[in-house]
Amino acid sequence: MDRMRCQAERWGAELFQEDVEFVDVTSRPFTVQSCDRKVSCNSIIVATGATAKRLNLPREEEFWSRGISACAICDGASPLFKGQVLAVVGGGDTATEEAIYLTKYASHVHLLVRKDQLRASRAMQDRVLDNPNVTVHFNTETVDVVSNTKGQLSGILIRRLDTGEESVLEAKGLFYGIGHSPNSQLLEGQVDLDDTGYILAQEGTAKTSTEGVFVAGDVQDHEWRQAVTAAGSGCVAALSVERYLVNNNLLVEFHQPHPEEVKEEVTQGDGKEGFDITLTKHKGQYAVRKLYHESPRLICVLYTAPTCGPCRTLKPILNKVIDEFEQNVHYAEIDIEEDAEIAEAANIMGTPCVQFFKHKEMIRSLSGVKMKKEYREFIEANKNILNSGPPLPSGFII
Repeated sequence: MDRMRCQAERWGAELFQEDVEFVDVTSRPFTVQSCDRKVSCNSIIVATGATAKRLNLPREEEFWSRGISACAICDGASPLFKGQVLAVVGGGDTATEEAIYLTKYASHVHLLVRKDQLRASRAMQDRVLDNPNVTVHFNTETVDVVSNTKGQLSGILIRRLDTGEESVLEAKGLFYGIGHSPNSQLLEGQVDLDDTGYILAQEGTAKTSTEGVFVAGDVQDHEWRQAVTAAGSGCVAALSVERYLVNNNLLVEFHQPHPEEVKEEVTQGDGKEGFDITLTKHKGQYAVRKLYHESPRLICVLYTAPTCGPCRTLKPILNKVIDEFEQNVHYAEIDIEEDAEIAEAANIMGTPCVQFFKHKEMIRSLSGVKMKKEYREFIEANKNILNSGPPLPSGFII
């Protein structure tokens, strides 16, 4: 995706990493309003994807990204999950795929299924049922999670639907694989949606009920949900937009006679040699340690994983925000697989996670991808804070 982005920019595409707050396709030209700009256009492709559903357990918010996750690929590699017993909720392809994936890191995986059979494809069912490191619990409802005396998730409260019996299943992590909700809120009342909120497209096309509005990816696909099908629908949408603009004499061609290579984001790598504290962006645990002890600025640390999709979404957003406060902030990126020791010390149980430090004090931790303005407003409010308050929580050694 990084290479595709660079190619698009090389040939003149402009990419803005911003939060879209309002879309109007009821009048022409269409309007897209973000936190930073207002854009008018003759056509729109909506590719806002879908968000994983939650169970809304009583203690879910308390342990979200602290033991409960909706993305095994993002969070399964967390050092605190390695070698532990983990659980997955769900009975479809998503849940079975996540259970199989987690066996790479966990000592054992429990798959909690409400019904008396799996909904997953036969191939995935066979893979799960034949795997000695996965135990499938049918007719089992997840009621809540329980914690130990240290406040860490230690088990899952489950209920047998056939007997009503409740028990605690020991596990250090709980992963959801119970489906998704489409991110179609911006288009509600403007294009036709199905009963579950997915944008309806004319069969075999990317066309929506509103002329000039096209759709691609998981926001219109509630069945296949694969990278290859999303990419295919994106291609159909892009070609459909071009055809629509040509047919309506709206196409404005852009010619760039001398394309230039787009510069990659420069981030100083890990290591003692060449470390320069006057630079803003860094990478690796050596840089984090040096900044923690020596930096007079607000420090922003981003914890990522190589397989984490949301991390790739957040990186360019956070980089743009850091650029706005270059002389007030130091930024460092930590790969939780390469630098497992420091990720474990920071109690990172999910990615992406952003932690802010000032004068050896952690002042905030943000899990997941937040709105761009939330990072911006926090940095603005804390870039000049004084050295005050207690030291880092006990157990955090950097």
